[in-house]
Amino acid sequence: MRDEIKTSCRKRLKRIEGQVRGLADMIEADRYCIDVVTQIAAARAALRRVEEEILRDHVAHCVEHAISSGDKADQRRKIAELMDVVSRADR
Repeated sequence: MRDEIKTSCRKRLKRIEGQVRGLADMIEADRYCIDVVTQIAAARAALRRVEEEILRDHVAHCVEHAISSGDKADQRRKIAELMDVVSRADR
């Protein structure tokens, strides 16, 4: 993973960590259920953005390298790996 992607993801994950702590505080404070659910959706969306950023970097580097290498076995492995992770993400 490239350094700028690592830095970006770390920053995003720190914010998400704060969101999750805030969720625990909201539950402890017995906040309105819809407000809690709204914040859960926001945290989930933020995690999806981190996931997308990492996958985009993976495709731009790892998959692209496998394609340009001409190694058919590596190409098949990278594509299968990518398809597997994408199908799991939809669940």
